[in-house]
Amino acid sequence: MTDTRPKGCPMHAAPTPYDPATDGAQMSFDGRMSYGDYLSIDTILTAQHCRTDAHDEMLFIIQHQTSELWMRLALHEIDAARSMIAADRAREAFKMLARVSRIFEQLNSAWDVLRTMTPSDYSRFRDGLGQSSGFQSWQYRLIEYAVGNRNAAMLKPHAHRPDILSKLQAELARPSLYDAALAHVARLGLPVPQAVLTRDVSQAWVADDGVRAMWEGVYRAPETHWQAYELAEKLVDFEDYFRRWRFNHVTTVERVIGFKRGTGGTSGVSYLRRMLEVQLFPELWQVRTTL
Repeated sequence: MTDTRPKGCPMHAAPTPYDPATDGAQMSFDGRMSYGDYLSIDTILTAQHCRTDAHDEMLFIIQHQTSELWMRLALHEIDAARSMIAADRAREAFKMLARVSRIFEQLNSAWDVLRTMTPSDYSRFRDGLGQSSGFQSWQYRLIEYAVGNRNAAMLKPHAHRPDILSKLQAELARPSLYDAALAHVARLGLPVPQAVLTRDVSQAWVADDGVRAMWEGVYRAPETHWQAYELAEKLVDFEDYFRRWRFNHVTTVERVIGFKRGTGGTSGVSYLRRMLEVQLFPELWQVRTTL
């Protein structure tokens, strides 16, 4: 090769590649815990079992698996927040509830990736799903039960798994996040109806005018009821993100399968649209109109 450098230019040796070991980095992990060991990366990365040769099936599996991981963290945070509120340590719960909102922001972003899959792409592996459906996610059901949307009919898809069924039944026997929040503000001296405080917590929540009036008092004088006011806004913030997640779920399903029935037998988009009407904390939304 002809040397094209100007006359008199010295030849420089190639720089020596940086070796992190010279700066103290640990480079040997024989018998020691590595990043992959701590996170069980091998287990995670070998958990994708495609049932067809369709390219987009990997996307479908990973999107749902990562969503389940985020849901696991959401349950961890919701459970801790509920415990803090029940112990009248609500301020410690605020960070946890804010984190749950951000988790659902991440879950929302996952739909953007899944929407890159076209109806043609999905049709290439849909039959391989059998009767499996996100409708059967027990972690999603546990989140709904934990925050207050308690529909005992939704236990049925899990009857074949006694271990999962017992988790869901145990959740129904506990006060929900909303029940815990109302009991907490009652202990702060706010007028929560006694019938609400002594209700059967396993039953679905029914909007209560007395609860709405109580929250209205909080919102009319937030400086007097700041802790209850901040708790209310943390709950609304979470439900806001949760409702966006549901809405994005509907639009993604409609974009990919239209109005076909879901693989799990539901009416698909029609079923998901019905779920958009469910409010977790109805009085906190009603009070916006009555203020």
